[in-house]
Amino acid sequence: MSTAPGTARPGAPRLRVDALLDDRGTRIIVCCGSGGVGKTTTAAALGLRAAERGRDAVVITVDPARRLAQSMGLTELDNTPRPVPVADNGSGGSLHAMMLDMKRTFDEIVEAHADPERARQILANPFYQTLSSSFSGTQEYMAMEKLGQLRRSGEWDLIIVDTPPSRSALDFLDAPKRLGRFLDGRLIKILSAPAKTGAFRLLGAGFGMVTGVIAKVVGAQLLTDVQTFVTAFDAVFGGFQERAEQTYRLLQAPGTAFLVIAAPESDALREASYFVERLDADRMPVAGLVLNRTHRSEVPHLSAARSTAAAESLDASGDHPLAAAVLRLHAERVHLQERELRLRAHFCSAHPAIALAEVPAQPEDVHDLDGLRRIGRALADPERSER
Repeated sequence: MSTAPGTARPGAPRLRVDALLDDRGTRIIVCCGSGGVGKTTTAAALGLRAAERGRDAVVITVDPARRLAQSMGLTELDNTPRPVPVADNGSGGSLHAMMLDMKRTFDEIVEAHADPERARQILANPFYQTLSSSFSGTQEYMAMEKLGQLRRSGEWDLIIVDTPPSRSALDFLDAPKRLGRFLDGRLIKILSAPAKTGAFRLLGAGFGMVTGVIAKVVGAQLLTDVQTFVTAFDAVFGGFQERAEQTYRLLQAPGTAFLVIAAPESDALREASYFVERLDADRMPVAGLVLNRTHRSEVPHLSAARSTAAAESLDASGDHPLAAAVLRLHAERVHLQERELRLRAHFCSAHPAIALAEVPAQPEDVHDLDGLRRIGRALADPERSER
């Protein structure tokens, strides 16, 4: 296989990252992929490159890791977009970054859409406090809410979302329905019915017996908390569903682009295939695949076999042990390159329409804006980035 490892294989479309960033019609970019493949770094690099090309960009991460703040020269990130000190190159762009605080986002929504007394009751409710901080799906739901808030504000013309690792990265597509089913489900209705006006009288003693059993199982105080919460939250919930559905439709719109991030490893590319297929099934616009940390040989015409043979010859003569070691390292690099090419070819054969961009492995971890710029250049053109 003769394809150079910095380029897409013959027939694979090339992902034109700068064209994507420069297109003013692109308003949202969602980076998704399995854990440890460089999603956060990719999202930050895209945001920085977009800002330096004239976009007003904001990067939102739902990954609790602090790498985004560190690489952008910020001491911390919170639920409010913070300006990143990007050098003025005359482009007129800007960059902000934030890390989702799901409980704070939930609190803000309650405060914005409930009257002060009802909001106070909800925020003080123990069941709400558990729901807003640890209930499964809440983080993904709040990511949808925050994305919708940022888009509606109109303050940024490009929003880049760094999603959680692994397949939960796409859970926010299901979160509105899942949370809605929970809050509108049969169990919640049963638990909250006594708190509804006249409901207990209508259902009679038989229902009282049922709730009595439930109270013994879950605890009388929890039952009371749930009933109080649902009663207070009832007026707010309809707005939650409506906004989530609007954001879901926004993700399907032409102004959104999903980028699947992967490393040239079998597990990561298998996950990437899952993401591509799931996004396609949900009619989400997939812009392409970013393949991070690829390897290439500095001497592409020297095969692994010839390199190994030369090293063995030097070993036999006892001369130039350092040269023999370098030749063996080169042979290992060529084998790694060939393996990555096979994995990439397998992905491309399964998804021939998916555009590709590759980022060569960096000599050190990215920890500042200069490092993010190198990643951005590599995303735009992996060949030029190494010159």
